[in-house]
Amino acid sequence: MYPGVHARRTPDKPAVIEAHTGRIVTYAELEAGSIRFAHWLRAQGWGSGDHLAVLSTNDATVYELYWGAVRSGMYVTLVNTHLTAAEIAYIVDDCGAEALVVSATLADLAPEIAPHIPKVRSRLAFGGPVPGHLDYHTETAAEPATEPADQPRGTDMLYSSGTTGKPKGIKPALSGLQVGASPGPHVTEMMKHRYGFGSDTVYMSPAPVYHAAPLRYGAGTLALGGTVVMLDHFDAERSLAAIEKYEVTHSQWVPTHFVRMLRLPDDTRSRYDVSSMRVAVHAAAPCPVDVKHAMLSWWGPVIYEYYSSTESCGATYISPDEWQRKPGSVGHNGPESSGTVHICDDAGTELPRGEVGLIYFERDDYTFEYHNDPGKTAEARHPTRDTWTTTGDLGYLDEDDYLFLTDRAKFTIISGGVNIYPQEVENVLSFHPKIHDVAVVGTPDPEMGQLVTAVVHPADGVAVTDELAGELIEFCRGRIAHYKCPRSVRFVDSLPRTATGKLVKGALLTEASSGAGR
Repeated sequence: MYPGVHARRTPDKPAVIEAHTGRIVTYAELEAGSIRFAHWLRAQGWGSGDHLAVLSTNDATVYELYWGAVRSGMYVTLVNTHLTAAEIAYIVDDCGAEALVVSATLADLAPEIAPHIPKVRSRLAFGGPVPGHLDYHTETAAEPATEPADQPRGTDMLYSSGTTGKPKGIKPALSGLQVGASPGPHVTEMMKHRYGFGSDTVYMSPAPVYHAAPLRYGAGTLALGGTVVMLDHFDAERSLAAIEKYEVTHSQWVPTHFVRMLRLPDDTRSRYDVSSMRVAVHAAAPCPVDVKHAMLSWWGPVIYEYYSSTESCGATYISPDEWQRKPGSVGHNGPESSGTVHICDDAGTELPRGEVGLIYFERDDYTFEYHNDPGKTAEARHPTRDTWTTTGDLGYLDEDDYLFLTDRAKFTIISGGVNIYPQEVENVLSFHPKIHDVAVVGTPDPEMGQLVTAVVHPADGVAVTDELAGELIEFCRGRIAHYKCPRSVRFVDSLPRTATGKLVKGALLTEASSGAGR
């Protein structure tokens, strides 16, 4: 399926609603715009396997661009708008895009990028003038609104968050199918069968559309005939208001969103009706057990979780009922998974149940590579099994084959020869009422090798004192083994996070090791 099917059946139905502006794009408008853009791309000589880069804030036009490129067999790279000009230019140049489309909301940023992207032959802008860019609507207005006879299915080529270095482009193989052929892309099929997405779906995500999950779930909703509700950014109360106003049935979150909403006053939370929601999906970062219990108590048994990655090398899923039986798990390793989970040591030897190791997914129906980085691609493969891939996460399988995450391999703290997984400590501290945000890292120590250090952004109005640091350490010691708990606490005004809530631990480690903070 793809939006063209629904444009013929229900042309006036809202395809995308911008909650922040009130703008509504119908299926007929989405289809006509994406077709004209597809014709424009072909007129420039671009087609299957070529690249389009898009730099935009949350705007409904993004989906028009996406479907225009996808129905032309192209790769689409949406770029993180929160990066610096140099970082954006690196991605646009690295992906090999010859066409770049930007939103006028980023007009000040675009000229800084232009000198550093020599491969780009055409620059377009929408929503207003941008120096050095042609007007998107003027350029495409004269193109026909009739479907091309040949519409090979393209896909996205997104970049990793770059939390530990330069972002990596994740390039899946093209399917060779037509855009409307069945079955649809794996994510779309999973959304339909696992979460009940369909023509009656109203899907909302408050996260930036340049991230994998919001983009792919939004595109999947449109492929299945539902309505996408876009917010310009996350705001806890505005998100609740949008759920009520648009009678959202399916939503997508990260744990940081949950924490922010739970911290709203009780009377604010109870003011909004969220009973329309049938499925609230969360992923992207581990969710502390206390936070998820609180959300289930508030929203009811509608909160589903999955564990995957932008690489899409595999996924596990867990329902609300399963999670209540296995709190903290991210899903069962079995037929319901996308790929079989294997836990291995550094040499690639499979480990027994209960032991922490590198998480590999075994799949023979999908492959990807890191664009322009064969070394990273090789690192993601198992030493001896070509169909097993990893993104560097650590975890273990319990006696019932449920997967539990511990952390990223490169963030493991080794103190006195003992492995300590920061995520476990973060989960304990994150629900302390005097903490707004927290990360746990290893800092150098001449005796122990590394010390467990908590980097804390205090809650509003909380005074930073030695007594507070001691209180947090004792709070942790009352809940997990003492050797895992922080030996020191550093207070900061904010933590470096991506828009999906992932800690940028590379930067954080540098700051913490240098003694930054208070």
